Amino acid sequence: MIASATTDLHLAIAHHLLFLLLAGVLTFEISAVRSSMDREAVLRVARVDAWYGILAVAIIVVGFSRAIFAAKGWSYYSVNLFFWAKLGAFAVVGLLSIMPTVEFIRWRKATSANLTFAPAPHGIRNVRRVLFAEAIVFALIPAFAAAMARGYGSLSP
Repeated sequence: MIASATTDLHLAIAHHLLFLLLAGVLTFEISAVRSSMDREAVLRVARVDAWYGILAVAIIVVGFSRAIFAAKGWSYYSVNLFFWAKLGAFAVVGLLSIMPTVEFIRWRKATSANLTFAPAPHGIRNVRRVLFAEAIVFALIPAFAAAMARGYGSLSP
């Protein structure tokens, strides 16, 4: 079933806004994870990271709703290499995000046990490296989306 033009528009707007919000959260995390983090900084980044997961799930739900129910429909997307590249890049970003999330949870628990806890410098460096890797792969997603939207990568004749 293909949606109306209005539904298609609403799904597209929601998808793009969610993507921009996720980019904002990633940017915040990169800027918030610094060489010296106190208890408040740890708690702040851990709270924001929870939104990272919520937004990622929302993007998946809205994105697949667009692919299935919106104007172009699943038959357009399912045979497009850039669609699968976009999903693959999103999956890589998701897998990369596991390590920082686990660290943020560990740091948050440590601050509960010790009010003067500060993450170790090597732990902060490792998290920052992964966050930057996420950002690099994340930047590929709109490039793949733009190519896909213009019909590049289609396997159908």
